[in-house]
Amino acid sequence: MFWAIFVLGHDCGHGSFSESPLLNSFVGHILHSSILVPYNGWRISHRTHHQNHGNVEHDESWVPMPEKIYSKLDSSTRILRFSLPLPMLAYPAYLWYRSPGKDGSHFNPYSSLFSPGERKAVVISTACWTFMFGLLVYLSFVFGPITMFKLYGVPYLIFVMWLDFVTYLHHHGDDEHKLPWYRGKEWNYLRGGLTTVDRDYGIFNNIHHDIGTHVIHHLFPQIPHYHLVEAVRSRSH
Repeated sequence: MFWAIFVLGHDCGHGSFSESPLLNSFVGHILHSSILVPYNGWRISHRTHHQNHGNVEHDESWVPMPEKIYSKLDSSTRILRFSLPLPMLAYPAYLWYRSPGKDGSHFNPYSSLFSPGERKAVVISTACWTFMFGLLVYLSFVFGPITMFKLYGVPYLIFVMWLDFVTYLHHHGDDEHKLPWYRGKEWNYLRGGLTTVDRDYGIFNNIHHDIGTHVIHHLFPQIPHYHLVEAVRSRSH
């Protein structure tokens, strides 16, 4: 259910939740802050992901690591990145430090992720995240840390694993779906969008708002989640 909340905030970030930018921002901050995601910091880096999907040099989401970067990783980073199940807990670390080989933080308004005109928006999101984190600490004192771990900590860990699991599957192939990655002049927006893959999550499709229909989302990110299935059917005809 945390992932379902994330997907609704994801629509806000794309401007597809509402035609009102103010309402998108307001709802997005409430939804993403409640699950410890800095809304504007994430929104801006996610925009970079969509503008560079499938580009091994500039994408943000589960980019294959070039050998020259891998060879420079220290042993602890290699373990965290490539030893299961640790990569399925990578999302909080990504928000703080990005991926290996990339600099910046989703919380720091002076990060290389953001332009000077975006710094105020990042400050607002970081403040909302800090308020939520402080609220969780306060509630831990009121109800006890064990109770809060059961009510919030366990769902949060499941959400992080589900997010990493789903986003990886959407951008990496398997024996049935071979997905290329491009660099330089080989890449263009359409090619990049077609390097994503749709996934069927069975009984979870409705719960997480049909985000498994991922190719159409990358080609037309302005389509809200409740029209994705309809858009896929229209494409198939």
